[in-house]
Amino acid sequence: MAGYSERPLVRKLGIKPDHRLVVIDAPPRWSLAALPPGVEVTEVTSGSAVDGAEVVVVFVRAAAHLPAVLALGPAVFPDGMIWVAWPRKAGAHVSDVTEQAIRDTVLPVGLVDVKVAALDDDWSGLKVVWRKERRSGPPPST
Repeated sequence: MAGYSERPLVRKLGIKPDHRLVVIDAPPRWSLAALPPGVEVTEVTSGSAVDGAEVVVVFVRAAAHLPAVLALGPAVFPDGMIWVAWPRKAGAHVSDVTEQAIRDTVLPVGLVDVKVAALDDDWSGLKVVWRKERRSGPPPST
């Protein structure tokens, strides 16, 4: 479980059977328990190529790294999701990443935030997806 919610983190994140999940720059002790059947998990570091995923969870520690999130958009087009995680102030972490900084980065390219959640005691996450009207067009380029 993460944070104050009784809802399992896998469910919060929208991970379903047979999904392809990519986790980028996860902290050492962060993990997902009890994944649904058939979930394929790939753990990578920032800058790695990501292709064809239903769910991407990317951990961002500094606002200067937020533009790299935009390169993940094509990997989840048209119906996938990106969870942008940042250190929680409640966890006594220092970071210049905020919900608003994430929005300011993703909204201009056609991604929109739809949910916020505590990923654990130290990390918050903002779920971003492609706007509905953008999903029917051609795939985005990076």
